Amino acid sequence: MRRFGLMLAAGLLLAPLSAKAQVLLDQPTTSTTARETMEIGTSTSEIAITSDFTGADLTIFGALSNTDQLLLAIGQYDIVVVLEGPRENATVRKKERVFGIWVNTRSMTFEHVPQAYSLSSTRAVDNITAPLELNDRGIGVDHIQLTPVGFVGSGADVPEFRQAFRRLQEIGGLYESDPAGVRFVSSSLFRATLRLPADVPNGVHTVRAYLFKSGKFLTDKSLPLRVIKTGIEQTITDAAHERPIAYGAFSVLLALITGWTASFVFRKS
Repeated sequence: MRRFGLMLAAGLLLAPLSAKAQVLLDQPTTSTTARETMEIGTSTSEIAITSDFTGADLTIFGALSNTDQLLLAIGQYDIVVVLEGPRENATVRKKERVFGIWVNTRSMTFEHVPQAYSLSSTRAVDNITAPLELNDRGIGVDHIQLTPVGFVGSGADVPEFRQAFRRLQEIGGLYESDPAGVRFVSSSLFRATLRLPADVPNGVHTVRAYLFKSGKFLTDKSLPLRVIKTGIEQTITDAAHERPIAYGAFSVLLALITGWTASFVFRKS
């Protein structure tokens, strides 16, 4: 009987502690590890194109927060910085020789593709993450989504036209990649350089930075970049778009005057 009384007293003393422990277990747990974040900035928010414009370099600065210093030290963090030009439809035509004359026989139009594309990264993008991830986000020249407009057919010609489009853009300097263009200047700061070609399209471009850790996408940031023509170039562009009839008539008249003047100056006496 005495033994039973001691056991009952011990049970009554431990009951509050057990209830308190159960309450603590039922409460949700919170992680003390903060998610990595990234901020970026550009050396300028506007590029002015003049008659002597031969291209320009755009510098992007960035900062990382809440990174794992050990993973950062062994190169497990990767950054990809992209400059995308305004998007519009682009047509690729294939020429073939018909009766000794080169003519356009086939064509394909891709919808909503960037007119210009410049990429810098800590290493080659194909070594950063899986091809599926690159395709989903359109990171890299080889992974830009090229969707034919109103295409009906077997699809056998699509890879050929896609390859031709990328090749033409790279030859023209509008698409380019630098697999070592992003460098860490400290444990949390990085710098990237992107190239704007001489014939960079007019309009609003987008600077976008992607952050990866051990091949896994974490976050991205974007900023706008305006590319505008100034001086006589802008005046001519505005006239061609706003007053096309008057612009065309003036161009024809100017050509006639120039031709007549040249024939008068260089004619034989």
